[in-house]
Amino acid sequence: MSAGALAGLLFIPYMLDHFGRKTTLVIGSCIMLVGVALQTASQNFGMFVGARFILGFGDIVVNCSAPLLIAEIAPAQDRALLVTIQAANYQSGAFIAAWVTYGTLKIPSNWAWRAPSLIQGVFTIWMLGVVWGMPESPRYYISKDKSEKAMHVLAKYHADGKEHDEVVQLEYAEISTALALEKQQKKSSSFLDFLKTKGNRHRLVILISVGLFSQWSGNGLISYYLNLILDSIGITDPNQQLLINGGITTFSLVTNLFFSFFVDKWGRRPIYMISTVGTLVSWVIWAILAERYTATKILAYGKGNLAFIFIYTLFYNFKSGLVASYTTEILPYSLRAKGFTIMEYALYGALFFNQYVNPVALNALHWKYYIFYCTFLGFEVVIVYFFYVETKYLPLEEVTKIFDGEDVAAKTNESLGGEKAITASVHVEELSGAASKA
Repeated sequence: MSAGALAGLLFIPYMLDHFGRKTTLVIGSCIMLVGVALQTASQNFGMFVGARFILGFGDIVVNCSAPLLIAEIAPAQDRALLVTIQAANYQSGAFIAAWVTYGTLKIPSNWAWRAPSLIQGVFTIWMLGVVWGMPESPRYYISKDKSEKAMHVLAKYHADGKEHDEVVQLEYAEISTALALEKQQKKSSSFLDFLKTKGNRHRLVILISVGLFSQWSGNGLISYYLNLILDSIGITDPNQQLLINGGITTFSLVTNLFFSFFVDKWGRRPIYMISTVGTLVSWVIWAILAERYTATKILAYGKGNLAFIFIYTLFYNFKSGLVASYTTEILPYSLRAKGFTIMEYALYGALFFNQYVNPVALNALHWKYYIFYCTFLGFEVVIVYFFYVETKYLPLEEVTKIFDGEDVAAKTNESLGGEKAITASVHVEELSGAASKA
């Protein structure tokens, strides 16, 4: 799947910017259904691998379009919550997969693996059924000179259908002005734009690090090689391993959804710091317990190791829902699709690396391999502390001034009319403050 996802990323910026977020979501869902059908009907290993490639291709198209669509439709005070919940729902899929595979384990036929393969399509079909009632991004409409449609979406979802509402008018003006300024600077955007300015280089560091940290924080070992970890601490029964896996995915689902409701109360930067420091401390203790169990075979060390898998998961889940929401927030519209693609390249590149390196390293180094993750998590703490900025409650167009300076914001305010722009900003802050107290 990771190879298919890496291939799919080549096309995503073009699809998102030319076809729109909603249409791209539909295309990705259809590709996923083809992959599900081929995987379920696989007659040999080669066909199964090919199906997984197609499934990965469609999956990444959906994963890139959905958070952008949500972020660009949602009001500023609700954006982070909605995008984070969308990302957290990845765990609902893992939850279903864990318990379905546990339930089909003892089926005495190929349906032990065909049934889980087929069930993947149920949710894709459901998504295709509901997507037609979703709006397209107003930012996409404005970029394609479809002003009336953009105004209709903003009014419907931000002001109960009142197109003459002051906030809607100002939001529309702010988006239009920001896109116009971007077009004045360049006729088309390119990946090289991320190297041309200080602000974009700052964004690039965050994008790559968010992608890498989402998979190189040690979570990949738990997600894909939990059986090897459990073998190393004396838990070798397959049924018991599947039960523990189900317990971890259930725990992840609950904690992910819980933390989603605090992204605006706590802020992005504090959440990343708590998560990164917490996972670092958990990994250090985890490594020590693993070494002690290997040396002594004392069962208490093994049980302690298992406990810290859950403690680590708790801290990791602080930030896991922010992967999509934080990435979309730091990018201007002209670079949003390309920037999100860069982040996903880093994520799936790390995932691809993990799939081939982690099992070999675990078998060769055992607990010593954990030292690598302890070191890398220390590096993560440094990057988060010095580079990650706070974006809480800011409209997408306002985040630009954090990276590109006050002059960009001043140009936008001048185009909008300074007093009106300030009024809009104050109104958004009032709404955000009310939401945080609710």
